Amino acid sequence: MKHITIIVLLVGLFPLVASAETVWLDDLNLKPIVQGWGKAQKNKCAAKNPEEGKPLSIAAKRFERGVGTVAESVLNVHLNGEATAFSAQVGADDCKRGSTRTSIEFFVIGDGRMLWRSGVMRTNEAAKACEVSVAGVKQLLLKVGDAEDGDNDDFADWADAKFETATAKTFQTSGEPVPAPVAPYILTPAAPPTPRINGANVFGVRPGSPFLFTIPATGNRPMEFSATNLPSGLSVNPKTGRITGTLPAKGEFIVTLGAKNSLGSAEKRFRIVCGDTIALTPPMGWNSWNCFAHAVSAEKVKGAADAMVRSGLINHGWSYINIDDYWQNHIPTDEKDLQDLVRPFRDDKGFIVSNARFPDMKGLADYVHDLGLKIGIYSSPGPTTCGKCAGSWLHEEQDAQTFAQWGFDFLKYDWCSYSSVTDGTVPNPLNVPVRKNSSNDDHAIHPFKVMGSFLRDQPRDIVFSLCQYGGHDVWKWGASVNGNSWRMTGDVNDSWRSVKGIGFNQDKAAPFAKPGNWTDPDMLIVGWVGWGRPHPTSLTPDEQYTHISLWSLMAAPLLIGSDMTKLDDFTLSLLTNDEVLAVNQDELGKQATCVMKLSEIRGMVADVRVYEKELADGGHAVGFFNLGTEPVSLEFNDFAKLHMSGKQTIRDLWRQQNIATLDTVKDSLPLAIPAHGVLLYKFITAKN
Repeated sequence: MKHITIIVLLVGLFPLVASAETVWLDDLNLKPIVQGWGKAQKNKCAAKNPEEGKPLSIAAKRFERGVGTVAESVLNVHLNGEATAFSAQVGADDCKRGSTRTSIEFFVIGDGRMLWRSGVMRTNEAAKACEVSVAGVKQLLLKVGDAEDGDNDDFADWADAKFETATAKTFQTSGEPVPAPVAPYILTPAAPPTPRINGANVFGVRPGSPFLFTIPATGNRPMEFSATNLPSGLSVNPKTGRITGTLPAKGEFIVTLGAKNSLGSAEKRFRIVCGDTIALTPPMGWNSWNCFAHAVSAEKVKGAADAMVRSGLINHGWSYINIDDYWQNHIPTDEKDLQDLVRPFRDDKGFIVSNARFPDMKGLADYVHDLGLKIGIYSSPGPTTCGKCAGSWLHEEQDAQTFAQWGFDFLKYDWCSYSSVTDGTVPNPLNVPVRKNSSNDDHAIHPFKVMGSFLRDQPRDIVFSLCQYGGHDVWKWGASVNGNSWRMTGDVNDSWRSVKGIGFNQDKAAPFAKPGNWTDPDMLIVGWVGWGRPHPTSLTPDEQYTHISLWSLMAAPLLIGSDMTKLDDFTLSLLTNDEVLAVNQDELGKQATCVMKLSEIRGMVADVRVYEKELADGGHAVGFFNLGTEPVSLEFNDFAKLHMSGKQTIRDLWRQQNIATLDTVKDSLPLAIPAHGVLLYKFITAKN
């Protein structure tokens, strides 16, 4: 009887254990997981192709069950209060074993509150045990961050991940929550009918190079332009506002620009620096790739130039019209729309030739110049470009000469097939540095050094844009090869994940940014984009304000990637706010950095980043960014981290109006930041 009684008591003491059910994470629908690339995999590490996945392994320890993903990664599990606990073994998968760059962090967030976080983890680090009570939780967010190193190639495992539930059921899953829909709203005030001179306050040119600068001014036309104290060799056209000519020798000249119409007049101090450095402010213009891709043609380029003038963008400082890939001839292909490009790459003397869609490159350059704009072109140091068109390999000097003779002002030089040189795939008659026998980064630096030198030998200024995607610490040596800007990432696309992942990971390059040398996080993806199949950008209005604000704070090149014949009022308002553009074009040339992060506000998980940029007039441009999916309100008073003190007048740059004057010791600044949105302010020391 005693034994029978004990058995009955044991069963009665643990009814929950007897009825508890386990739901494994790998049994749920994993398709909604949003991650760096590829697809998450059940019981295997992530891979681009499912068959490539290897068994889950953390610090050489194998796990039979779990989910392999790639940072950044998010999965939303709808528990609806029906689970009691979540547990897992988490860590970096051995797929990237030995990498010093791998760094990830795991987060478990329940109904907006942080339940558990792993801290930063790296490859070869033993798995950490995650054990969390989720009683009452309706939505559980399983997130893996890249530890903000900008690397989206970090393999992460939720090994042995499971839920305990009192009911035998599975759970629905979804991707990362998105902000509530918001209709486009315009903040930029209309330009006044009276003249206003916009754009940069400084312009750089080399001695003997053709000078072309169009005074960017808004206001009713007709308008009369002037430029007093122009140095000898330059003149201004009073009808068009174009300053042209050449300067024979180095020097610095202070000029007063003027614009007058029937309603009034405006003046602006303007500095011309004739010396060794060009691109003293970040280039502003348009690039063909994000809208036309391989379908680009001379007529479409002319259409973009016409649209830049017709839309009035030229009056706000936009000046470059850049042709990307596919102006050259193409290797044989089965694609019908490229058959007209399958012709010899070069003439009998080795000079590159343009394809049938670009019958007269010099004529095209002249057309763009006659509108008061500049024009750019594209090539690769490899045998072919990314699009399998003619590259500059073994013809660098000839190509530099050709680009100059045609009249181009900008060259984007894209790494593309140069890997076939560094790995020995193609013949190397000049014995240039290759990966296996070069010291440090010589093999990566060499092709840009060669072209940079030849561009400098030309009798016209050609802005040199390095495009090798941020490898080999390009920001540290880009200036030494005569580079004016350097890409830091892969291609941006019109998604929040892309803009966020690229834009908020550029601080490492900030110490190297200065007049003539700029961090390039890739082109703008507002308006009609689509890489040959244009569509309205997928970014929300607030995400677009974030995009333009962040690129302006970073002093990044601003290259419109949209079809400019389809510019709508909202997109135009983003691209014509002169106070926002002035932050980008500030002559001090500082790149903003993140000075503050808020991960929790009133007990709720948040992701607020504060970026600060010192300006030439002594002011500070500050961006308050909300990366979260819900609006955020707070009282901000940590002004010391913004490097300011005393009384400050605060100006809303998008709305172009002063909003407050406060004492940084006693007062606070109320902030209401939209989801995925921004408040872009300028702080100016108040006069007593």
